[in-house]
Amino acid sequence: MIGYYILIGAIGLVSWMVSNKLKKKFAFYSKVQLQNGMSGKEIAEKMLADNGIYDVEVISTPGKLTDHYNPKNKTVNLSESVYSQRNAASAAVAAHECGHAVQHAQAYSWLQMRSTLVPMVSVTSGMSQWLIIGGLILGGAAGVGLGWYVAVLGVIFMGMATVFSFITLPVEYDASNRALAWLKAKNMVTPEEYKGSEDALKWAARTYLVAAIGALASLMYWALQVFGGSRD
Repeated sequence: MIGYYILIGAIGLVSWMVSNKLKKKFAFYSKVQLQNGMSGKEIAEKMLADNGIYDVEVISTPGKLTDHYNPKNKTVNLSESVYSQRNAASAAVAAHECGHAVQHAQAYSWLQMRSTLVPMVSVTSGMSQWLIIGGLILGGAAGVGLGWYVAVLGVIFMGMATVFSFITLPVEYDASNRALAWLKAKNMVTPEEYKGSEDALKWAARTYLVAAIGALASLMYWALQVFGGSRD
């Protein structure tokens, strides 16, 4: 278990560093005001319209960095600051979330795959580690095969969550690429503003990358505990 705690600690440290860097980047680029004077809400509505999407609503949601696209009710949810502010960071986030709306409208395969897994992963991911630990304890204490099978089920559940994390990567990177391409093609931002938007989205994507690597590392560790030991 000590090795696991060291692993989780290292991943947690890297995650904190990336998250902290992301917050600093957004704070910096929030000071780069857009010359076109458009708010995040206006940026989002224009990108949706330019892509022929008129059934998606842009709304404000509480909190910071809480921006997301909800495919169920077709809403682009922008955090309060992004929704109302007029800077490079707001433009980047608003366009990125609209990138997801475009993916949805165009039936982007990776997004469809991710959406299919959401209900299942939301249920199984929270119990996977407990099943593994409980199965290993049961197997070790009782000396029977039941515990091993319980632990294997936990590994399968954890594997599904890991696959979900990696499927999220192309979804997020593609949304950013769509956003940046649109910002440049429509001359929505100046070259300086574009660099800020690009840098902000780059660091946002890295948070998903770290999460995926962390999920894979945890899966490998627990799989080794289950399959590396002797089976009764």
